[in-house]
Amino acid sequence: MNNTRVYKMAFAGVYPHYVQKAEKKGRTKEELHQIIHWLTGYDEDSLKKVLEERVDFETFFAQAPLMNPNAHKITGVICGYRIEDIEDPLMQQIRYLDKLVDELAKGKVMEKILRK
Repeated sequence: MNNTRVYKMAFAGVYPHYVQKAEKKGRTKEELHQIIHWLTGYDEDSLKKVLEERVDFETFFAQAPLMNPNAHKITGVICGYRIEDIEDPLMQQIRYLDKLVDELAKGKVMEKILRK
């Protein structure tokens, strides 16, 4: 599958959908940020900058300060694909974030979402 289109999508273009999905289920933007910080190592200032600069997903993950070493513990199915079976590292990282946002929206406790 050619994933170039997804990689070139602006993270800032998808971010509002993440916020909406979380808030619609009674979760907060702060909790969403906590997930993004945990997964990527971005802090509030660097996340804000990424959003303002409208970087694409490829750049977002390539410039992530520190991908969490426990990210491999994120397993399951998202968008019909088993995350642990995705061979493309960038697509796997994108799906990690999707899965974490789904878990947040489904009411999972933060400690479990962050694989503590």
